[in-house]
Amino acid sequence: MSMFRRGPRIESKTDDQLRAMRRAGLVVADTLALALKGAVAGTTTRELDAAAEDAIRGAGAVPSFLGYHGFTGSLCISVNDEVVHGVPGERVLQEGDLVSIDCGAIVDGWHGDAAITLVVGGREQGSQADLALMDDTQASLWDGLAALRAGGRLFAVGDAVEDCVEAALERRRAAGVPVHEYGILQDFVGHGIGREMHMDPQVPNYGVAAKGPSVPSGATLAVEPMVTLGTIKTRTLDDDWTVVTTDGSHAAHWEHTVAVTDAGLWVLTAHDGGEAELTARGAPFAPLTD
Repeated sequence: MSMFRRGPRIESKTDDQLRAMRRAGLVVADTLALALKGAVAGTTTRELDAAAEDAIRGAGAVPSFLGYHGFTGSLCISVNDEVVHGVPGERVLQEGDLVSIDCGAIVDGWHGDAAITLVVGGREQGSQADLALMDDTQASLWDGLAALRAGGRLFAVGDAVEDCVEAALERRRAAGVPVHEYGILQDFVGHGIGREMHMDPQVPNYGVAAKGPSVPSGATLAVEPMVTLGTIKTRTLDDDWTVVTTDGSHAAHWEHTVAVTDAGLWVLTAHDGGEAELTARGAPFAPLTD
C-alpha cells in the first residue's frame, strides 16, 4: 500500500450548481448591504441580527449560521478587538466602533458566505489606524481572490494576501503616515464551500512554504483574511464563540465566496460579481449567464 497521502480534495461544481450558489451569494450581498446601513450608533447587535434574519428569510433563504454547532445568531458581529464569531446580543454599537459582520445564507441547499468591516457613524468617525486596517484588509482580500486560477496553486491566495498587507505598510511608512504593525491571523483561514458551509480545502490567508493543491475548474472557495493592529494571538470568550485579540488590538475581517472556472473568476457574493476589483488587478472576470 502506498504511503503517499493525498491532499484535501477540492470539489468541482457544474455551471448550474455555480448559478445556484450565485443566488445564495446575492442573498448574502443584499443582507450585508442592509447590515451596513443598519449598523448605527444606539443599535444593539441583536437588533442588527434580527433584521438580517428577516431579510434572509424574506428572500426565500435560510441563515447558514443560526444553529450551526449551537450558534445563536444569523450574523457574526465582531466589534473592535473581537476578530471573528462575535455572538449578537445586548451590546450597543457606538460611533467609531470598528465592526466586522459575517453572513451566510442557504438557497436550495447551496451556501454563500461573505464578511465586511465598517466604522459605525461612517469613515469620519474612524481612527486613522482603524481606517487603514479596514482598507488594507479589504485590498488584501481582493488581491487574494485575484491570485486564483483554474490549474493554479491554492496557496497563491495566502502569498498575495501577505504581499498586499506588507506592501500597504511600506507605502504608509514611505508617505510618512504613522502605522501600526499588522498581524495576519493564522488560526482562522478560508475554506471550500458548497452544499456545506465549511468544506475542504483550508485556504490560508498568509504565505506558506508549500504551494498547495491545484485548483480545479468549478472550485468554489471562501477567502477571508483577518488582520489585526497588533498580535496574531487570540482567545475565546466565555460564550465559547467570540474570538478576541489577547492584546486588545482592533481587527478587520473581509470575505467573499468565489467560483474559479477555466474562463476566470466569478465572485458569487459581490453584487457586480467582482468585475471592478478583479479587472483593476488584471484578473479574468468570467460570470456565467443564465
